Amino acid sequence: MARSLQEIERDIQALAPTDRQQLLRDLIADMDESENSESIEHAWRVEAQRRLSELRNGSVTPVPAKDVFARARARLGDAG
Repeated sequence: MARSLQEIERDIQALAPTDRQQLLRDLIADMDESENSESIEHAWRVEAQRRLSELRNGSVTPVPAKDVFARARARLGDAG
């Protein structure tokens, strides 16, 4: 008989922090290897190609990283 999710969660909480971290890494790696990750990877490749094409044909203007980060800091209220 399969164990309930609550039982599994309780067992996980009883693990040492380093063991929980390892379990989390293993679960993420397992999910990354799923069929879904292939379609996600493909979607990101298509998006990257689209963005590169826009840069090359001049339909967008590149923004230097230092400017992007400065704007992000300003919006987050952290000028440093």
